Formats: sequence, structure tokens, C-alpha cells
Amino acid sequence: MTGFPIKRLTLGSAALALACLSAVPLRAADPAPFELAGPTVRVQVTRGDKTLPIAQVPSLAEGDRIAIAADLPADQGARFILVSAFLRGATNPPPKDWIAFAETWKKKEKDRALTLTVPKGARQMVLFLVPDTGGAEGVLSDAVRGKPGEFVRATQDLNQASLDRSRLDAFMGAIKAQENSHPEYLRTLAPPLARSLSIKLNEECLSKVIEMQAACLLENRETLVLADVHSSSMAETLTGAPTDLVLQLSATREAGYGFYSPYIGVIRDVARIFGAFSNPEFGYLPTLSVRRDADMALLLNAAPSFAKPKSVMVVAMPAIEADSPPRLRSGAKGPICAARAGAVLPVEGAPLIYSTAYARDMRVALKAVSGETVELPVVARADRGGYVLGGDPLPPAFKGTVQAHLYGQWGFDRFEGPDFSLQLPDELGWKVDGEPKLVVGRDDVLTLKGSAPACVESVTLRQGDAVPQAVQWAVRGQDAIAVTLPLGERRPGAISVDVQYVGTAEPTTIPLKSYAQASRLDGLAIHAGDRTAVLTGQRLDQVDSVELGGLSLRPDGLTRDGSVDRLRLMAQGDARAPEAGQELRARVRLRDGRSASLDVTVAAARPQVRLLSRTVTPGAASGKALALPGDALLPDNGRLVFSVETASGVALTAADSIDIAPADESAAIRLTTATGLRLEGPQIAIASLDPKAVAPALFGPLRFRLRHGDAVSDWQPLVTLARLPQIEAVTCERAGAGCTIRGRDLFLIDAVGATPGLDRAAEVAHGYTGSTLTVPRPSDGKLYVRLRDAPDTVVTLPVA
Repeated sequence: MTGFPIKRLTLGSAALALACLSAVPLRAADPAPFELAGPTVRVQVTRGDKTLPIAQVPSLAEGDRIAIAADLPADQGARFILVSAFLRGATNPPPKDWIAFAETWKKKEKDRALTLTVPKGARQMVLFLVPDTGGAEGVLSDAVRGKPGEFVRATQDLNQASLDRSRLDAFMGAIKAQENSHPEYLRTLAPPLARSLSIKLNEECLSKVIEMQAACLLENRETLVLADVHSSSMAETLTGAPTDLVLQLSATREAGYGFYSPYIGVIRDVARIFGAFSNPEFGYLPTLSVRRDADMALLLNAAPSFAKPKSVMVVAMPAIEADSPPRLRSGAKGPICAARAGAVLPVEGAPLIYSTAYARDMRVALKAVSGETVELPVVARADRGGYVLGGDPLPPAFKGTVQAHLYGQWGFDRFEGPDFSLQLPDELGWKVDGEPKLVVGRDDVLTLKGSAPACVESVTLRQGDAVPQAVQWAVRGQDAIAVTLPLGERRPGAISVDVQYVGTAEPTTIPLKSYAQASRLDGLAIHAGDRTAVLTGQRLDQVDSVELGGLSLRPDGLTRDGSVDRLRLMAQGDARAPEAGQELRARVRLRDGRSASLDVTVAAARPQVRLLSRTVTPGAASGKALALPGDALLPDNGRLVFSVETASGVALTAADSIDIAPADESAAIRLTTATGLRLEGPQIAIASLDPKAVAPALFGPLRFRLRHGDAVSDWQPLVTLARLPQIEAVTCERAGAGCTIRGRDLFLIDAVGATPGLDRAAEVAHGYTGSTLTVPRPSDGKLYVRLRDAPDTVVTLPVA
């Protein structure tokens, strides 16, 4: 951990970032990797009465006692001086007594090792391994005190690079360890591993052949390290620029890399510093430290020189500052089942918990509903994305939902993690939430209540002797699961659902019943004095009867208006609806025995109206004309004039209108005093209907009703509007042979026969597009025609 302050971006800092990137050209070639093994330095830190190895110390503090010794081989030929220096900032040179020396080749422990106490005011610490040269101590002391800022900067950057390298090493080690495992394992392992360690994942590698995946994932490895919010990068510290800006700048061609790697940025800048700071006597060689317990194994990016300029190995020590543990966040999407083997407490926000030993002795404290507490050890697993619970059994009190808190040590201090909800199965099982109405023919969702939904292992649907079917489910909150039951192909009747917990022998079996799709009841309309009512909704074909205020209503015809069913109901016997305004409750019974209630308010009485008279005037026909019987059939080239009369007590006004519609009410038209309706008097109105001026969907049997104010009368039959074919000629060539009808729109004919009963008639196929029909030869000089729009009426066609 560097301990750098993270600053917010300002205009000046952004400009500085741009200036730094543009003023110093970056080579496209990667810096030399730190792959050369150097010496090892052993370090232990004591604070108060506790001593920790350096791998567990994220930062030093004033008063810490530090024991440092170089761990060199017994046959070490070159002599090294171990130098330590405390620093107090870039602009404040340290006093001479803050720099200490030890000659590593000496036999006495006190001469070859350093025992130090962090002085008050120190902010950084750096170690050097210097080849034994006369006067080296003085030269090095003068360098540190002469330009302390260079070593402050180097210490910070090398600390950062070491932490970044630890994440890279953890990623590489995990990938290589699984390189020869199950062929598909890398595809499962690599994504969570990369997320946990903030490593760039090249997902294209996972689509390659198995043998090439590991090598592909580790290509250009130094560029794989992404910014870590806890150990802030060098660029953020110097410029105050947040990571996203530096990422954008370094993604340009001038920056030399396709994406931002703080690891590479740190190494480059340290190389620049030491390249400019070297002198004929000494050249400064940066090192990265790999910390394992008390050992700091040094990695070099170049071989040290023992000839002038001799190499001075620079080793960064942890910053001297207050510990700042990372703020772990819970990555759980809901409760976690503690009964599963290897249950994971997912965490986010701290890659260093996986790649360093800073976080140690991690445990999870559990608290049962009874108040009993217990602690379990946990292990950080980057490939699992969090801490894995130990396998210790829990006391019997720990059932259902248990509160858990993650904690441990971060260096010398207590480390607090996030809270979790853990769940364990109990003996109470599962029960249905509410009163479900499961309907076959579709998928239905069933909500079940239980104490540990996170521990559900499987849910199975059973029906009779059919093969049990595994079904999908999802956790809903702390105590429920939503089960999706595939009932599309199942028959109504008894079913059961088995819910199996993790680690239990027997499932919880829940018996249920499924039904045919239920009717949806939107409303019931009935008017005072009526013997009919209209029920609206969906699937009203399942309605058996309706009881309403002493009326027993039965279905009397179902129509559909788009997705809405309209069921006409007829009262049994002579009973009629009560007075207007009464509020009643209808009891709707379905054919499968279910029932439902519906609140109804009796509407005002309908206006009463009757058809008084009608006159059909046929239009002029071109070619052969069909002879239509009476005035019950209105040809589409004719005209209808009709009159209606209202019952006493209903006085017509100029605002009233008449609706005319076929069976489908959506095709209705409205006649008003502006469109063919005239009042003869208070009770009688005359209306005219021109078929050529109405909607094309208006044909077949027509009905009418009166709109009087906000009320409408019942529909009543008016006339049948028939679209006529255009017959140009009828030819019968010789005796005994048939006849030929020639014309247009012959698809409007349903059948043509030689007798009024249409015996052995020639039927016209639906969608017929021809211009001729072969029909029987008539015996009385005329053909008999049935039109599609008037199937109950036969019209005649003269042959001669």
C-alpha cells in the first residue's frame, strides 16, 4: 500500500498530466521485466508487544521497531553494505542520524544487521544494498540528503509497482496451476480471477483451442495490471488525475500502449529518475520486492554491476503512515446458503486481500436468532471472488436466516468487513403463500415461503404417473422463492411440487390443484326492467350461470371484441332487473365449480324503440340484374329509408342518434341529424342509409339501436346488406349442357342452382378469383343464387 492521497482532477492537474505525457516521449517497446532474482532481505516489525513479518505489514508507524538483515548465500563473494534511510518528504532533507549502515559480511549479528526505531516525523523509508567501496557510505548519505525528493518518489513508485506485481503474480500462478486441469476449467476460472485481482482479461483467449488458452491469457503480462482503487497509481498521485483520464491519455498512440497499465507507468518513471540521477561512481538499480513472511525477495530488471558505475539496489519499504484498510463491499445479491460446501462470501473493492498477506486471521462472526454467537475461519479465494467458509459444523441454534459479519486483522489493526445474511435449512419446510389459482395452458408462478430460500437445491413438479419435471425458481427476499410452473401442456387436476434443501434426505412435498384458464370478469351491465345483461371479460365461455338479486341468468350468446369477450345473459322465467341505482353482488359460477363475485349497480332503464317501416330502393344494374325478394335485402347499389318509433315517455331530440352495425360492433356507423337522420316528431325519426357511403366492413345482417342521451336501446334487426356480383352475361349453348355465368366479383356468390332448393347446386370456392362460373341448366328460365352476405335468402337470375 502506497498511502498516496488521491486528489480530484482540476484543470491544472489535467494540463500537468498532458504535459507529462507529451514532454517525455514514450518508447513503444516494453520496459525490461523484473525477472532477475536478486538477494533477499529479512524484515520483522514490532509494534507494542506484537511482532509481524514484513509480508503482513501494509504500513509503518512512528515508534515501530524494525529488524533488518540481508539473507545472502554463505559463499557470497561480493560484499554489500546494507543502508537504511528514513525520509520526511521531498523538500525536507533527513538528519544524518536517520541514515544507518550495516556491513553484511561481519560475523557479529549487531554489525551485519540493522535494528531501528521509526523516528518521529519520518514519512518514508528506503533500503539500499551497496557494493563495498571506500567512501560509499558518505556518497550515499550525501545523495539521500541532497535530493530526498528523488528517493521519496522512487519509494512510493516501487511500493506501488510491488503491489501491482503481487496481483500479476497471483493471476499468473492461478492460471499456470490449472493449465493442465479439466479442458473447460480455465473458461470458468479466468473471469472471476481477473475481476478479483483487477487484471485485464482478454476474453478472446477463452475461445481458442484448450492448449493455447493459458499462454494467450498471459501474453504481454505487464500490461494486464489495471488500476486498483485502494493502492492508487503513481499517475493519480502526481497529477491528481483520476484513473479514467490517465486511461484515456495512455490509450493514445503517443502513449505507446493500447490500454493503461499503472505497473508499466511506475517502472518507466522510476527508470527515468534513476537514469538522470546516476553518477560515474554509482548507478541506481530499482528492485521489486516479493514478500513472503519475513522475507523480501528482490527482483531486478538488469544485472547489477560491480564495476564503475557500481549498482546500488534500491528497496522500497512500506510508507510510514496510519493504516488505511480497504473498504470491502459485499458482492452478494441476496442471502447466502452456509450449508453448501465451500460457500463463498463475495466481496469487492480490494484486490490486495488475494495477493498479499496484509489481511490475516479473517473470520466471520455469526449470530443466531436466539442470540447465540459463533465464529468460523474464512480463506480468501480470488478464483471464487471472495472468502470461502470453513467446513466446521454449526450448533443446532443456527437455522434459518443468520446475521454474519466479516472481520480480521489488517497489519497490526482490526479489519472490519461487510455484513452478510447467511441461511441454513430447518425442519419447518415450505408452504404456499396465499391462495394460488394455477391455470393450465400457460406458465404460472407460485410463491413459496420458507426459512432458507438460498439453500434450495432443486424444485420438481409431479403429476400422476408422468415423469417428474425439474422447474426453475428464483430467490425472493429472505424467506421466499418464486417457482415457475410449466403448465402449458398439462391437464387440469392434482399436481405436487417437491422442494429439496441442500444436504437433506427428503424434500418438502406441497400438494396443489391446477385448473383450466379462469374467466376474467371485468363488469356486468344490466338496466332496470331488462331481462338481459352483458358480462365482459376474458374466457367467458367457461361461465355456467350468474345469480343477481333474484335473477338467474344463463349464457345467451358470446361475442369477442378484440381481446374482450362479451357474454349476453338471459334471465330465466319472467323475472326482470330491479329498479335503477340498486347495488347488488353478482355470483358468477364457472363450469369447473369455481365461483367469483362481482359488484353491480343497476343502470337506468333503456329507451325502448321499434322499427316502424322500411323501404328498399334497388340501384341501376349493368348487365344481368339479380331479382331480390321484398325489402329484407338491401343491395350494395341501393338505398334504405327506415323509420323508428320510441315508447311513450321517451322524447327524441336533435342530439339523439342511431347506431347501425353488423355482428361485430367495432364496425358500427352512426347516423345523426347531420348524416341522414331527421325527426318527424317527438317519438318518430326517419333515417336513410346509402351503402356506397358507409364503411367497407358493413355488410351482412345489420342491427340498429337508439342512442338517447347517455343511454342506448337494445340492438334490433334492421336489414341484410348484400354485396352483389357484376354479372355481364349468362349463356346456355345446347340442350342438356350447363350454363356459363360471366362477370366480376363472382366470389360474392356462395352457390348457384337450377331449383329454389338449390339441389345439385354449383358451389363457389372461397377466394375465387375467376370471371366465369359453370352452373346447372335451369328448367324454368332462371337460376337460383345464394349470396355469401345473405345465406338465408335465395335470389333469382334470369337466363334469357
